[in-house]
Amino acid sequence: MHFASESNSMHAEESAENFPVALRLLPGGIRRDLHALYAVARTIDNLGDETLGGQAARDRVAALTEFRSDLRGIWGGAPPRHPVLRDLVPTVRAHDLTVQPFEQLIEANLVDQRVTRYDTFADLIGYCRLSADPVGRLVLAVFGCESSTVAELSDRVCRALQLVEHWADVAEDRAAGRIYLPGQDMAQFGVTESDLDRPHASAALRELMRFEIDRAAALLESGAPIVGHLHGWARVAVAGYVAGGRAAVHALRRTGGDVLGCTATTSKPRTAAIALRLLVAPTRHARSDEGGGT
Repeated sequence: MHFASESNSMHAEESAENFPVALRLLPGGIRRDLHALYAVARTIDNLGDETLGGQAARDRVAALTEFRSDLRGIWGGAPPRHPVLRDLVPTVRAHDLTVQPFEQLIEANLVDQRVTRYDTFADLIGYCRLSADPVGRLVLAVFGCESSTVAELSDRVCRALQLVEHWADVAEDRAAGRIYLPGQDMAQFGVTESDLDRPHASAALRELMRFEIDRAAALLESGAPIVGHLHGWARVAVAGYVAGGRAAVHALRRTGGDVLGCTATTSKPRTAAIALRLLVAPTRHARSDEGGGT
């Protein structure tokens, strides 16, 4: 479960692609709690990237540091100043949330200010532990799911969703000065950084992207059994996240690896259909979801 969308941006509206299709089915209280988490994650992302995009990294670091101090006040007895943090307080109290996952999300954005390349896939996964894992853990906490097995599967799903976002946003990230494709993988496939500046992917880059997309898909499928471990509204919501990942993988594969010249788009009907199949048969493999339709 990951709140970041396929365009690597997060929007507060329920219609955004990053919320699961099943969101509107959830009870109002749960939906409000998820929105509270979502708004905080969106704000952190903005502070580290979008809203301060024209300012120096030191300004973004200062903004993130200030937000972190404000966030800590929720647990330290000081009323938060930022509106999204004030809205978060009831959710924290209702579900006894800890500060650690939020701190990790802030740290991921601080990392983005100083790290723009990853040498190995393991290095990138290390980043995902900060940027992706915490969101899934927070979602599970809202549903009262504390099983270590479920948490581990959640981490796999979240990391896969993060990777899928990166693979859809290669050109956008490159324009921002960041490359999430592991350096070792680029060297192995004969891809240079300048290849990422072209209007269309070279043959080598397309081959690399197919490899990376398959790797993200395999990671997603290794975590997909989480749906079978959940019950009630948690099962419905998480099926929506996994379905969104499967739909995104399908869309990326349809580009043939040309993530520079083609936009990987998903459709809500497709995602909803995949989610329904997950709920009915949670062990079904993703390849069965890649047949017809758009």
